[in-house]
Amino acid sequence: MIYDLIVIGGGPGGYLASERAGGAGLKTLCIEKANVGGVCLNEGCIPSKTLLHSAKVFDYAKGGEKYGVTAENVVLDQGIVIKRKDKVVRTLVAGVKAKLKQNNVEVVNATAAIKGRTAEGFVVTAGDSEYIGKRLLIATGSVPSLPPIPGLKEGIQSGFCLTNKEILDLKEIPECLTVIGGGVIGLEMASYYHSVGSKVTVIEMLDHIAGNTDSDISDVLLKEYTKKGIDFKLSAAVVKVNADSVVYEKDGKTESVKADKVLVSIGRRAQTSGLGAENIGLELNRGTVVVDDRMRTNVAGVYAVGDVTGKMMLAHVAYRQAEVFINNILGKKDVMRYNAIPSVIYTNPEVAGIGETESTAKAKGLDVEKVVLSMNYSGRYAAENERGTGICKILTDKKNQTLVGVHMIGNYASEIIYGAAIMIECEMRIEDIKEIVFPHPTVSEIIREGIFEL
Repeated sequence: MIYDLIVIGGGPGGYLASERAGGAGLKTLCIEKANVGGVCLNEGCIPSKTLLHSAKVFDYAKGGEKYGVTAENVVLDQGIVIKRKDKVVRTLVAGVKAKLKQNNVEVVNATAAIKGRTAEGFVVTAGDSEYIGKRLLIATGSVPSLPPIPGLKEGIQSGFCLTNKEILDLKEIPECLTVIGGGVIGLEMASYYHSVGSKVTVIEMLDHIAGNTDSDISDVLLKEYTKKGIDFKLSAAVVKVNADSVVYEKDGKTESVKADKVLVSIGRRAQTSGLGAENIGLELNRGTVVVDDRMRTNVAGVYAVGDVTGKMMLAHVAYRQAEVFINNILGKKDVMRYNAIPSVIYTNPEVAGIGETESTAKAKGLDVEKVVLSMNYSGRYAAENERGTGICKILTDKKNQTLVGVHMIGNYASEIIYGAAIMIECEMRIEDIKEIVFPHPTVSEIIREGIFEL
C-alpha cells in the first residue's frame, strides 16, 4: 500500500494535518505510538486545565465571603477531580478519532521509524509492518528534559519524582510538593497543588519565574503566589535528589527541602530518538528537525511540525504549522510566522502575553512606548476581583505607530489575548485600533483603555 502522506505522530500538529490531508482527498496514514491527541490532549494542556478549573472553583468556594457568599466545610475530592479529568480526556480523544475516521485517515497504533527511501517513496516501519508514503510528515512531539542530577533517575523509578504525566494522576494530595523549575508547567502544577492543600516549594535556577514572560508580569505573579504561601527558591540550582528531599545550592550555600513528591519540570526536548533520521539524511540541530517557513526539511518530500521542530513548543503553534504544511502541499503558498504567537500560563490569576517584551524590543533596537495599567480600569474586572492586583502592559512601535506587544495578568487574560494577536498580525495602526468598539463591560476593554493612554 502506497500512501500520499504518512504522518508520524498523532498530536495536535499530526492529527490536524492528517484530518486536512484526508479531507482534501489524499490517502493518509497517521502512526501514533500511544493515544491520538498527543501530550497536549492526554498528558498536558487539557488534563492540566481540567485540574486547574477544579482548583479555581475550590478557591472561590473557600474565599466567597468577600463577595457575600459564605460556605462551610468546603472540601475537594481529588479522586473525583481525577475521574473528571479522565472523562474529559476520553471525550476529546474520541472526538479526534471520529474526525480522523470522517476524513478517511487510517490510524495505526505503533512506534514508527523511518527505514529509508525507494523509488516509490519513504519506507516507514510500525510494529511488524512496513508502509510507503510519497510524502512524510514528522510530528513526533517532545518529551520532558531530565538532567543528570544525582538521585533523579532513582527518584523517577521509585515514583518519588514525577514528570508532567504522572503529576496529573495523583490520587492523593501530597503534604509537601517540591517543584524543580519555575516555568509554565511548574507554575501551573504549583498553583493547583497549593490551592488543594499541599505545602509547595518551587526551585528555579533563574532569578525570576515564568521564563520569557514580561518581567513586570512575572513580578506580579511571584508576589501573588508568595503572598498565598508558595515558597520560591530563585537563583537556586538542584544538585541532588534524596529519598525524601531535594538538595540545592543558593548564594554559595547548600540547603535542602523535604518533600513527599517532587515534580521535575525544567523544560522539554524534541523527540527524535529512534526516528531513523539518519536513514534519509534528515538534518537535525541539537535533536530538533530543521525546517523552513513552509515546514520543509532538507529532504524533498519530508516535512515537520510541532514540538519536534523546536520553534515554540505550544499546541497552537503546531496547529498553525500543520495548516502551513497542508496549504503548501495542496498548492497554496503559505508561510509560518512567529511574531504574533500568544502564550498563556493558566495560574489563578492567569497570565497571557504576545509579541515583544521590553527586553526583546530593546535587543532588536525598537523604539517603543509603553503603558502599564491596573486591570481595575476595567469595570468588570473590578466587579469580579476584590482587591485584584492584575495589570496590563502595552508596547507600541513609536516609528510605525503600531502595536507590538501586549502582556497581562488577571482573570480572562487567556480569552482576551487573541484580540491583541489579530492587531499585531495585521500590523494595525494605533489610530485604527482606537476605532474598534469593545463590548462593555468586559475585561477586554483594558486594551482599549491602554491604547487611549498613548
